[in-house]
Amino acid sequence: MTDGDPCFLPIAEAASLIAAKRISPVELTRAYLDRIERLNGTLHAYVRVLHDEALAAARAAEAEIMAGRYRGPLHGIAIGLKDIYDTAGIPTEGGSKSCIGRIPTKDATTTRLLKEAGAVLLGKLTTWEFAIGGTAFDTPFPPARNPWNIDHDPAGSSSGSGAAVAAGLCAMAMGTDTGGSIRWPAAWCGLAGLKPTYGRVSRAGIMPLSFSLDHAGPLTWTVEDAALVLQVIAGHDPGDPASANHPIPDYRASLVGSDLRGVRLGIARAMFERDCAASGAMLTAFNDSVDVLRELGAHVVEIELPPLALYNATAFLIARSEGFAIHEKTLRERPRDYGALARDRLTIGAYIRASDAVQAMRRRLMLAEATTAAMRGLDAVLLPTAPDPSPPLGELAPYFGNQRPTYMRPFNLTGQPALSVCNGFDEAGLPLSLQIVGHCFDETTVLRIGNAYENATPWRARRPQLQ
Repeated sequence: MTDGDPCFLPIAEAASLIAAKRISPVELTRAYLDRIERLNGTLHAYVRVLHDEALAAARAAEAEIMAGRYRGPLHGIAIGLKDIYDTAGIPTEGGSKSCIGRIPTKDATTTRLLKEAGAVLLGKLTTWEFAIGGTAFDTPFPPARNPWNIDHDPAGSSSGSGAAVAAGLCAMAMGTDTGGSIRWPAAWCGLAGLKPTYGRVSRAGIMPLSFSLDHAGPLTWTVEDAALVLQVIAGHDPGDPASANHPIPDYRASLVGSDLRGVRLGIARAMFERDCAASGAMLTAFNDSVDVLRELGAHVVEIELPPLALYNATAFLIARSEGFAIHEKTLRERPRDYGALARDRLTIGAYIRASDAVQAMRRRLMLAEATTAAMRGLDAVLLPTAPDPSPPLGELAPYFGNQRPTYMRPFNLTGQPALSVCNGFDEAGLPLSLQIVGHCFDETTVLRIGNAYENATPWRARRPQLQ
């Protein structure tokens, strides 16, 4: 337990204590609610705190556990949901004036699965408007801030999810990832952020941004915790047309041991040294991470992926055209109900020609094939998650253009599982990040590599210092 604070317990440790009746879900939930009350006014991680509902759920969990009806590792664990996950009877507003007062009548599939596992929902978390609007100051909710330095950006679009987990305001938060929106806040907030394979986790009941690029997944403090959450939320769902009917392995069992002998890793070095050169701190941390993985027994080789700009241009055309298709009616009827950033980014899709969108879909298949070919004989690919640590709040323009593109969007395009883990800190104390990309539906290998790295390094012992 970090500094004796129950809010800093990883899920795996808290679950063990709860199962042994050494800590109460009610006690744990109250500790989180007290911490939220103390810090959320500074961090703006939550847009809605469900104080009474959370305590009621915690009491129910405690009663079940005391009666011998323990549901598993998420039973009694306090979580948060990005405010684009539908919650029956509780507002889900997507960070937008256009959805103020929107109350779903049913839970998203993931919301339901987490509740069935016994998780305690603390509240709804800040999101960039419709998961695209950026760090904005003209929407109904103030932007979330980075717990490692509140003058810096937590990234997004799952901004509140990253800030909340890093600050100890929940044990786990669900995010979504269309171009990096789980992995980016994980990178800048020093977390484990998992984008599962496309189709692995249902998106039914989650506000869409791009039908063919959206992914749902967890942000947690440790890779082991991400495995525990994925076990609960993975699976086929007829309510999501893209949901895959694929066997679900035992993710936690795949983490046993830290020996990576026999694991073959590729380094896509040109992407972060030529296409968009990573900062000195990020590059040093990456090379140190490769050394650690080699020491654990992994065999590492250099590989060449297609140019980053080609992945990004293809994904941009697809995401913007699909995003506009989703929002066209409301944009035409109530454009001023959108913040400027979201309105501008979504409206771009109106100017994409049908022929360009079709060519982007064709190019997507070619890039997926080229990526598969480059990874042949390998278990995973390594690269940083983002080129830099977190900048000052709102200074994100370079990361949305060609100046400082991140290294995440290619794997939304290919649909592969990708994990961001903390691999150090820069001189200012801001987190650095390592990205591990696997083959489709092979989250077990990605998690195994990330867990082995975490266990061999000291970074999980360090938490933000907040007053």
